[in-house]
Amino acid sequence: MLPAVFRAGARRPAFRALSLARAPALTLTQCLNCTLSTTRTLTTAYSPTSDRTREIVAQTVSSIGSKREGQQYLKLFTTVSSQQFAVIKVGGAILRDHLDDPCRNLLFLFELGLCPVVVHGGGPQLNDLLEAAGVVPEFQDGIRVTDAKTLGIARKLFLEENLRLIDRLDSLGVATRAIQGASGATYLDKEKWQYVGKLTEVRKQAIENSISAGYIPILTSMAEGDDGCLLNVNTDVAAAELARTLKPLKVVYLSEKGGLFNGDGKKISQVNLDEEFDYLMAQPWCRYGTRLKIKEIKELLDDLPRSSSVAIIHPSDLQKELFTDSGAGTLIRRGDKIQKVTSIDEFNDIEKLKATLVSNYKGLDAEAVVDRFIDTLKEKKFTAYCDDAMQCLAIIMPKGESQDIATLAVLTTTKSGWLSNVMENIFTVIKKNHPKLVWTISEEDENLTWFFEKADGSFLKNGSVLFY
Repeated sequence: MLPAVFRAGARRPAFRALSLARAPALTLTQCLNCTLSTTRTLTTAYSPTSDRTREIVAQTVSSIGSKREGQQYLKLFTTVSSQQFAVIKVGGAILRDHLDDPCRNLLFLFELGLCPVVVHGGGPQLNDLLEAAGVVPEFQDGIRVTDAKTLGIARKLFLEENLRLIDRLDSLGVATRAIQGASGATYLDKEKWQYVGKLTEVRKQAIENSISAGYIPILTSMAEGDDGCLLNVNTDVAAAELARTLKPLKVVYLSEKGGLFNGDGKKISQVNLDEEFDYLMAQPWCRYGTRLKIKEIKELLDDLPRSSSVAIIHPSDLQKELFTDSGAGTLIRRGDKIQKVTSIDEFNDIEKLKATLVSNYKGLDAEAVVDRFIDTLKEKKFTAYCDDAMQCLAIIMPKGESQDIATLAVLTTTKSGWLSNVMENIFTVIKKNHPKLVWTISEEDENLTWFFEKADGSFLKNGSVLFY
């Protein structure tokens, strides 16, 4: 029995062609061939590494997963501007106990020409300093009450932690720039929490200029109040507001736990919010911090492009999360509502269905082949899965007189469906609804690794792999 929430394998499949067992005589091809630079050109503030160093780093990407995975994700990250790659939140506990992990990973990204925006906190360290100063930390509704003495200690601490992080990165050869005054805020409730801010703006010009010049921006979560006073802001909130302004492809929260966990204590590998949010909110184990985190992430992703995602991971797993299909922590996306169709009449737009099939079939007789295939669907039972825009489409022929087990006859996606993870969501639904399923793929297919990860087993015969 499959868990309610899981990551079945790749999160951004890149399909080329499928020729499936006992399926109608139809070969579908996805046109994802696009030329994308895997590195960006940095300006004079960044002294480029040698070509040999860059080559070694690129090879390391391939060694994290497969060569296909490494190339796929490098291409993905360079489909957006440098300022829209990633926002990474580093908590105080990570800086205190795992400083080398994020620093090594930031070095790795820097060598690839990727400059994420980093925002860090210092909560545990602040608690220790307040205790040493005889100040008892006070919280109301989960928010730290920040009086003048606490604010003074926090300001000094955040500057020290910022400098410590930058010094460590500088020692590794990572060009960084501390950004101060990038956030504006108003008092959240001065009478209740005193010097605690509610962010009202993110001044992104300095951040974008730093990235353009080849520096990784390092920010604290403190903000400038309307009256010029410095205000304390929750680091998760600061990271979210940065993301709303910059609209990055990835938002990464580094966590000692390494992800979200369900009621059985198992890590939740993937969340498709459009399909699973209501289900998750109804679970008895989804409460307190987990419930709040999922709600906050949904609110954030509702303000970001559908191609954006949030990952909650252990700091040592950043490379695996970014450059492999299986990932490492909990990946959260908005996803898309998946339609289930069992007859031709249930398709809202037959012409769109034909266009989807024709666009993925290479041959002079494409339209004739697709017409025959649709005629077959009119006469036979089938189950199809697709999103509203039909970026992705899967058609399954059930077991019957001519076949002993259900067969995946069509599985195809556009580039947009690949980037927004619709295909992954469709395959997740397929595995839930069809625990027994077969399909065949050529052993020369460049996406063979992805299919192996999806299947429970396989057979190789006459140049084709039968998956089940």
